[in-house]
Amino acid sequence: MIGKICGTGSYVPSEYLDNDDLSQMVDTSDEWIRERTGIVKRHIAKEETTVSMAAKAAKKALESAGVQPEEIDLLLVSTISSNVILPCTACEVQKEIHAVHATCFDLNAACTGFLFAYNTAQAYIANGMSKNALVIGAESLSNLVDWEDRGTCILFGDGAGAAVLRAESGEMYAAVTHSDGEKGDALTCDMGAFMKMDGQEVFKFAVRQVPAGISEVLQKNGLSVDDIDYFILHQANRRIVEAVAKRMKVEIEKFPMNLQEYGNTSSASIPLLLDELNRQGKLKKGQKLIFAGFGAGLSWGASILEW
Repeated sequence: MIGKICGTGSYVPSEYLDNDDLSQMVDTSDEWIRERTGIVKRHIAKEETTVSMAAKAAKKALESAGVQPEEIDLLLVSTISSNVILPCTACEVQKEIHAVHATCFDLNAACTGFLFAYNTAQAYIANGMSKNALVIGAESLSNLVDWEDRGTCILFGDGAGAAVLRAESGEMYAAVTHSDGEKGDALTCDMGAFMKMDGQEVFKFAVRQVPAGISEVLQKNGLSVDDIDYFILHQANRRIVEAVAKRMKVEIEKFPMNLQEYGNTSSASIPLLLDELNRQGKLKKGQKLIFAGFGAGLSWGASILEW
């Protein structure tokens, strides 16, 4: 059995900070941020929480899929910014959307989190442990950002994205996942503290390992870049996405981006972009997509799916 994505949803707060707003807070400018990151604005949770955003994205995904909450038997939330330690965000979302029959738990793999959660749902479905899975990436990163540190505050935003996977006959493409805890100091966040990042190290890591991960997953499945319609990467930085496309020798049009609108939303970025493409009608039955995540841990990976 394989989990087929049958519905998507997303939510972002209405409040946002654009680059001009940030130039009033730290020593930066719209031109400086655009040139180095491609980001124009980032949405900021004021009234919302990680749970409330996840629940709103989940409800939209369920509506898109035509699936009732009580039909969900697995509910996964990838997040590093839960409102509380206990209970987990997934259980809080379960309560909000009344997914009364779901097994619920969180995953923490930062910007690779949604990819890992998606693979976990696929494993449950393949083993007959789930028939209808709801996978969510949700973050309130504005709570973890030092708004006086221009190296990080320009990058991150808040939001949530979700996908419903329904069990169907078939076999999942082999996935690729990796972690390297030895290099974990490149991106950290201690309890009660703010995120700290070595931007150059993270950039070098991403432009090296993401193309390698994509090449590995293609080779494992006997496919080439020409077989893929869209490469849906974690939305961290425009220069990273462009560098990956260049190294893969693939036209940039196959690498959709929305980071200019949302910034880096960590676990939420892949499902946010997926939902945007879906609602724009750009995803057609039979197309092949690659999800590629990379981030803190350090962790990275890639998965192939057919729409």
